[in-house]
Amino acid sequence: MTRVLALALAIPLVLASAALATDKAVRITPDQMTRSFTINGKLFEISRNQDSAATLSGEFAKTSRACPPFCIHPMSAGEGVETLGEIEVMDFLETRVANGRGLLVDSRVPEWFAKGTIPGAVNVPFATLEPTNPYRDDILSALGARKSGAGWDFTGALDLVLFCNGPWCDQSPRAIRNLIDAGYPASKLRYYRGGMQDWLILGLTVTQ
Repeated sequence: MTRVLALALAIPLVLASAALATDKAVRITPDQMTRSFTINGKLFEISRNQDSAATLSGEFAKTSRACPPFCIHPMSAGEGVETLGEIEVMDFLETRVANGRGLLVDSRVPEWFAKGTIPGAVNVPFATLEPTNPYRDDILSALGARKSGAGWDFTGALDLVLFCNGPWCDQSPRAIRNLIDAGYPASKLRYYRGGMQDWLILGLTVTQ
């Protein structure tokens, strides 16, 4: 009788362990395995690396970089500029970029962009937004700003999320400051501070 009772008690534990063993998926959230969106007719999907033993290598495995220039940056990139995490970046891609109302901007130099970026991102190198760049006005126009007298009208400008290599990278904060100095409303700008470093740490999809 004792052995039968022990067996009866053990069965639920075995079944529970088996269920856990077969459900080791690396999800984005408990109820989301992937996130997907379409930009200009192209489908993008974001998921996480399913290898639970995966680790970083190369540049993004470093923990220490000389400061300056690679100093840790504040959480805020400017007054009125919202700072986002990964879930909010994905929300932005689905709700703003996919319907043509926003852009996810990789503000790194083209060589880094070519190595891999967040799905759906476009490359606008930070230096191109410097006021000394003779083509900066063309970029502002491409972002939806319109010349108005001696200044700019940003009423129809796109909402932007800017990122670079991580909390130690100053390229997206510099780009944001230059946009604000040009008159771009802070309310239309967002900062993904984690950048590629945090994106890769979480095993999220990268495109080239």
